[in-house]
Amino acid sequence: MLIRNACLCLAGSLLALGALAASVNPYADHNGKLPPADYTGPLFRLSYNYPAGLPAPYMPWRAAIGNGAITTATAPAYTQALKDSIARDMATLLTDYEDWNAAQRGRYNDPWLGAQREPVHGMLVGIEKVDNTLFPKSGLSKPFTTYVLTYYNRTAAQTLGKIWSGNPNAPVLDGGATQYAEGSITVKLAFTTADPATWPAMEGALAWPMMMTANATTGHNDRPKLDKAYLMQVDIVVKDTRSAPQTGWVFTTLVYDKDTRPGSAGVWDQMVPLGAQWGNDPQANSALNPGAALQETWVNPNAPVYALETLGWGGRLSGPNDHALNDISVAGEGGRVLTRNAANSSCLSCHGAAQWNAANPKQGMASFFMPLAAPGEGAAANAGAPYMNSPAPGSVEWLRWFQNRAGNVPMDTGSIPGDYDLALTFRVLPAWHEAMTGKEHALRKLDAAGKAQK
Repeated sequence: MLIRNACLCLAGSLLALGALAASVNPYADHNGKLPPADYTGPLFRLSYNYPAGLPAPYMPWRAAIGNGAITTATAPAYTQALKDSIARDMATLLTDYEDWNAAQRGRYNDPWLGAQREPVHGMLVGIEKVDNTLFPKSGLSKPFTTYVLTYYNRTAAQTLGKIWSGNPNAPVLDGGATQYAEGSITVKLAFTTADPATWPAMEGALAWPMMMTANATTGHNDRPKLDKAYLMQVDIVVKDTRSAPQTGWVFTTLVYDKDTRPGSAGVWDQMVPLGAQWGNDPQANSALNPGAALQETWVNPNAPVYALETLGWGGRLSGPNDHALNDISVAGEGGRVLTRNAANSSCLSCHGAAQWNAANPKQGMASFFMPLAAPGEGAAANAGAPYMNSPAPGSVEWLRWFQNRAGNVPMDTGSIPGDYDLALTFRVLPAWHEAMTGKEHALRKLDAAGKAQK
């Protein structure tokens, strides 16, 4: 009788879950809060007809470095070749939006984020408030909000199809479904609400209209309002185990440079390399030896000043949109030591935490994407406010985030590895879980706590 009652309860729960899922469209374009009538431009359309069975693409970035492993000496050529490979599509997306058709160009988006997207370009809030104290050398006078948009190429979109195309209400995460094929590329655009009057570094930057729910520069929040944001950063990330055999990925970052003249590709020519990263340099303990040379990060010394102000731990790659400087709290003998704007992350260390605990989807990621104390208690238990409770920089616990792992190896035993796709494990799966349960996900609460520190 107990078993029968339990089965009936489970059946009832599944029916209720199915009804809830049926009421939510995983492929919704945006939240429906349209711009005012005087906006006559195109609107965002989600690209989700994911392909399958494609051959491996030609990879000119490999050829640019002689088909060997990337090094700090060859990283500039690699970064330039990767940038050139997407130049035509990016020029159209950025400056000829009326002619942009993502599906025709083989560019795809994640599902389940429609409630978070604004309708003009499909942008998501990246960081709600970036403090102006992070940029003392470049004249930022007010905080700003960042808005981000990600596109996957055809090769990468095959993985999205494996996860979501069978039944978007029941993603497939096991059997290697989350692993990306060689030549998979994601492109992430980041815009800032800081205009040129607020931040001289943005003088002449491309401005996009969007329906903003948050604007730390003007102080506007919640009610959507049509306003402009300025192109600040573009990340191009590629799965390339030949060039980066230890992690399988190369992360490159471009930033806007007002002092670079636009050429035939327009503003795309003004997006200059900040650098590249293909490993976490685990041999370099940058707390014990702050000047330790990095062998798996290249930073362009000629990048604009503002972009060099927010590099990650020990100078590892991190752009102004990447949240690598945070207020941290470390336990000490005389009490907690509080440090403002401490470098505690980097591109690869952050994405290396991409994983999902299927046995505990309410928690999702067993470790947060930057060092937090006592990760064994679960990421949601570790949010410190207004400072992040952190392990001591350079400690064994801290260094868990700065290891080189293949994308099919999770950071925490028992989790499904996300192959460095933090968007999947930190944004998309929590949004799916919220749609299934009708409850805010623990990672969203943790992220809000982290953002509140600034």
